Amino acid sequence: MNNAVRYDFAGARVLVTGGSSGIGLAIASGFADAGATVLVTGTRAAASDYAGVDLRRFDYRPLQLLERDSVDALASSQGRLDILVNNAGANFPGGRNEWLPDVYADALTMNLANVMRLSVGCRKSLAASPLAGGASVVNLVSMSAFRAARLVPGYAAAKSGLLALTRELALSWLKDGIRVNAVAPGLIDTRMTAPLAQAPALLASELARVPMQRMGRPEEVASAVFYLCSAAASYVTGSVIAVDGGFLAG
Repeated sequence: MNNAVRYDFAGARVLVTGGSSGIGLAIASGFADAGATVLVTGTRAAASDYAGVDLRRFDYRPLQLLERDSVDALASSQGRLDILVNNAGANFPGGRNEWLPDVYADALTMNLANVMRLSVGCRKSLAASPLAGGASVVNLVSMSAFRAARLVPGYAAAKSGLLALTRELALSWLKDGIRVNAVAPGLIDTRMTAPLAQAPALLASELARVPMQRMGRPEEVASAVFYLCSAAASYVTGSVIAVDGGFLAG
């Protein structure tokens, strides 16, 4: 029995921030497979700077989320835009301790304030979308939006704020035909979680909190994004889908 879902985004223009690896790359790849024109961002100057990653099927722009000018330049470069996926973000900005007030502030800027800035900057471009079901913004939050993350308090606060911002934008932008939703990944096998493989006890502790008893795959997160951006979700806005192996239910 085959119950696979196939989407058709032919002609759609999609921007995926942080699309050079992990969840972002899975999202960008899925949209491209479905016929969309996809622009991805990364922190390096050119797509060719990513060793071992072939980004040639995408357009590429560098983006530094801590820098207002970088965010504004990306937003102003958009023509018509159908889908914005705010995936880029990071914890421990610059490798520094988020319990230090200045680092905490940088985490909020990177993961919340400038995500809001980019979204607002793209509003007119999204409002021009003819996409069935309306244009879409999807924000990637995390389980830290729902529980304390003591090592990364700035990142956790930002993701909680991004969930609130999702709801605010969803209501404010209804008249523009823009739907705004969020996806909350759980423990996903990406470069960010790769250090867990070097700490088996810590990995086991994390997996013990996941009822499915495994890490998720980036493609499983991407599937939720595709649904939210499709005409099948035309009555869905201001919502969050947890892709967490049952973590929040456990």
